[in-house]
Amino acid sequence: MIYIIQLIYIIEGQEEVFDEFEHIAIPTISRYNGRLLLRIRPDDNAFIEHHMDKPYEIHLVEFDSQQDFEHFKDDGERKKFLHLKAQSIKASILFQGTKL
Repeated sequence: MIYIIQLIYIIEGQEEVFDEFEHIAIPTISRYNGRLLLRIRPDDNAFIEHHMDKPYEIHLVEFDSQQDFEHFKDDGERKKFLHLKAQSIKASILFQGTKL
């Protein structure tokens, strides 16, 4: 089992485009033995302390294997909509790990 945490930073004014991409990308996760465990859109009150920009969304996803994650990233249908991701996301930080 692998775990992916992604901090997502949106280009201001592109929230609807981002939601359109997520509408396609999130259901794709389950096709590759993955599960979206958390999708968090924190408001300013959720941050007790921070030393970096606050993300628009935080995702926690698990996949059964690294190969499943790679297949998800290579999904042809998802790739058709990567232009929406490029249009709406300023930056993202991805952390990958395993359960200890």
